[in-house]
Amino acid sequence: MSELLFDFHAVHPSTWAYLASLLAIALFFKFSRIWSLRNVDLLLIIALAPGLLMVNYGREPRQADSATQATGNRADDAKKSGKPGSDARTPLAPAKDKGDDIQRSAPIPPPPRELATDEPSSRVNGHAVPAATKSPGDTPAPVAMVKRSPGMELAGFIWLFSAGGLLLLRLLLDPTMVRRPLLEPNLSAGGLIFLGCSVLVFLIANVAVGIVSPDELVGPRGAEQLMSRAEPGDTSPGPNDGGPGLSLLYLLPRVTTVVFVDRDEELPHEKRIDLMRELAAKMVSIAAQLAIVAGIIVIGYWHFDNIKTGVGVAALYLLLPYSSLMSGHAEHVVPGALLVWGVAFYRRPIVAGILLGLAMGISYYPLFLLPLWISFYWERGVVRFLCGVVGILLVLTTVLYFTSADWTTFGTQMQQMLGFWWPKSEGLKGVWDKDFGWDPVYRIPILTAFVALATSLALWPTPKNLGTLMSCTAAVMLGTQFWHGFGGGLYGAWYLPLGLLTIFRPNLEDRVALAVLGEGWFPRRREPLPTIDQDA
Repeated sequence: MSELLFDFHAVHPSTWAYLASLLAIALFFKFSRIWSLRNVDLLLIIALAPGLLMVNYGREPRQADSATQATGNRADDAKKSGKPGSDARTPLAPAKDKGDDIQRSAPIPPPPRELATDEPSSRVNGHAVPAATKSPGDTPAPVAMVKRSPGMELAGFIWLFSAGGLLLLRLLLDPTMVRRPLLEPNLSAGGLIFLGCSVLVFLIANVAVGIVSPDELVGPRGAEQLMSRAEPGDTSPGPNDGGPGLSLLYLLPRVTTVVFVDRDEELPHEKRIDLMRELAAKMVSIAAQLAIVAGIIVIGYWHFDNIKTGVGVAALYLLLPYSSLMSGHAEHVVPGALLVWGVAFYRRPIVAGILLGLAMGISYYPLFLLPLWISFYWERGVVRFLCGVVGILLVLTTVLYFTSADWTTFGTQMQQMLGFWWPKSEGLKGVWDKDFGWDPVYRIPILTAFVALATSLALWPTPKNLGTLMSCTAAVMLGTQFWHGFGGGLYGAWYLPLGLLTIFRPNLEDRVALAVLGEGWFPRRREPLPTIDQDA
């Protein structure tokens, strides 16, 4: 962006959260009705931002303590030279000749910061980190990077779960709220379109200039080893680095949009394939983000009969801090885009089944939406919907068969795609990481309660309309965050678009499957009713 905009600096996530939250309040808060439900919903959505910022701050890399790093470097030098031990004290000035009194001088002060080194400085999170001082004969020592604050990261997950629990309760109670007054945004449709397009351009630019850290390449390499049945390295965590799902999706690394590291002008030959993966990940993430925005607008135009509402919801989604932090993660935005378009095509059961089945095959967790969607189509369209789901799963199975080295690899990939294993307790990430002190065994009762909730949605509420389909779909995908063992709480694209549509939706009680779906496989135009002769 600095090549296009003069002296451009990326906006820090905290600054983005403050400005975007204030702008969202200015555009969507109803100041004439302070105690309206719309205002409470808006504050609930904004309440997710502090948790995301705390998690991001806790994970933000920083330089290790200089004394600890210097001690480690001297120990390494001692091992290389074969000398037993090393002196960890501050270097002293050389002693005088034997004839003179041996005196210890004061510690040598470090050179001024601006004269300490002529090496180019690296950049971490937009701040310059000067290179370490070295003598002509020394080899450059790597800069040790550690997490800034694991305690802050844990506090962020607790905040996310607390705010997410309140939002989950709100989504489950939405079917009981019959009165839906039309409360449009405080800005005109043209202004919302201009604002949304402007924010979208900056978000796409953040993904385009984002980087892939070396840690994010471990999962794609593990997926490649699984597909080729190569022997994994000692440090490889395996292909399910992000949980169960399609192995092909895990070939794409996560693009970090908030950490800026200077690149070398020329990459070694062995890293060019990682560069291609990075390019593919950026293209997929940008395309999925555009699909989410387009799907929200289409739902507002087709099903809400109000394009201004669709544009307003899309602009609000783009303003959320989550969109700026996680827009480069393909495993977040791709399933979210499929779910949004599945709702958009709810009048075409076979198309909705294909989109939902594709989301299930890619990320596994939408599998728990089947009871809800089958119940919605039960009176009409359930066979077409299930044919779409089963058909796309068979297509994905065929793809895995042709991308597997042998039957053993094929079976392993199928097991990962369908999640056929007991809840894991090792190799977990996020809040269920053992480093935080939380025993993964507590996921079992949470998972049991979640399965009971997802199953009960087949019976309640009844009858189901488009509004309940959106709210309960968002509730189920939000419920997965509490037991997701690989970063649960951070997958906002799975539920935020449909959750925002639920908040802004009109009354949709007449949009039931029996009323809006045709009886056959292909939609037919309804014939006009015969007119009644008034003179008869």
